[in-house]
Amino acid sequence: MKIAYCLPSLYIPGGMERVLTIKANYFADIFNYEVYIILTDGKEKKIFYDLSPKIHVIHLDINFDHLLGQAFLEKAMIYIYKQKCYKSKLKKVLQEIKPDITVSMLRREINFINSICDGSIKIGEIHINKDHFRNFEGKEATNPVKKAFSNLWMSQLIRELKKLDQFVVLTGEDKNKWSELQNVKVIPNPLPFFPEQTSDCKSHQVLAVGRYVYEKGFDMLIQAWSLISSKHPDWILRIYGDGNQEPYCKQIYRHHIEKTCLLEHSVPNIVDKYTESSIFVLSSRFEGFGMVITEAMSCGLPVVSFACPYGPRAIIEEGVDGFLVEPENIKSLSEKMNFLMEHEEKRIQMGQMARQNSKRFRIEKIADQWKALFLDLLSTQEPH
Repeated sequence: MKIAYCLPSLYIPGGMERVLTIKANYFADIFNYEVYIILTDGKEKKIFYDLSPKIHVIHLDINFDHLLGQAFLEKAMIYIYKQKCYKSKLKKVLQEIKPDITVSMLRREINFINSICDGSIKIGEIHINKDHFRNFEGKEATNPVKKAFSNLWMSQLIRELKKLDQFVVLTGEDKNKWSELQNVKVIPNPLPFFPEQTSDCKSHQVLAVGRYVYEKGFDMLIQAWSLISSKHPDWILRIYGDGNQEPYCKQIYRHHIEKTCLLEHSVPNIVDKYTESSIFVLSSRFEGFGMVITEAMSCGLPVVSFACPYGPRAIIEEGVDGFLVEPENIKSLSEKMNFLMEHEEKRIQMGQMARQNSKRFRIEKIADQWKALFLDLLSTQEPH
């Protein structure tokens, strides 16, 4: 089978890039698929995640990155030109390599991928929930002009998604949001690892992982920790991630919890950090899936998470391998953390169940779901 993926670049250490690399490597190395990854940007930059030597990487060298920092009108003119170049180059490449399946990661090519007649089945794959895709956040969301643009973008997107042979989302919760479509299928993200080493859940450390950005809700986590830290001075909360730590540092000092709440930078050996801890906490305002939850569970950690959209409800079994808390309910988050901190036997039991239940996200299981989809589409759909 020959599969082509279309996305901007692979030099960014993002979640979409990571997941694609995991799947593409498995398809190439285990299924012996002929895998092509077609990129528009980052030709001179090093690919961040390890990629199988069997995978063919094609650089179209469009460089949409050049749009950054440009004035609006100039940006619009350059974008139109580059988008035209992208369509022309992608059409030529697809007609040359003749893939059985072409997958758009829902970036700029989704606007024209269905019009390219190269004989391949067309699939769209999204890594963020509908509510936060092509949408503005915060104050920008109330700007009437930007809101109009957002609605226009979504209408255009829906038209293109309807034309796809299949549209793949990460959770059933998000699938229900795409009520305009009849071609939606759910396939979750695969685990990047399933380590032999696991936590014994006896250390007095709570762990959180994610970028230092608003959506991850670390401001709420810090506030929740401040409610219970004095009760458990021998416990530590460690947060690992990249981004601007300054506002969170200030918050920690305001609450006088600097000795028990530690902000760390991301590390390559994150498995070690999971297994050194006893509880994992997810305080996000929203997620596309929440792969850090499955990672923590695979390392034997029980999880306390806001039941935010979308992901945690599809991963955590309430009271069995973790706790789901009302979104943004800081008091409840602190209470569930406190419960696990005070009940070691229950913590260990839930950690063992978390490890067991995470097996359904192993790459072998997820790859088989993709393989079944590919074969089904090739046997029943008319290629574009």
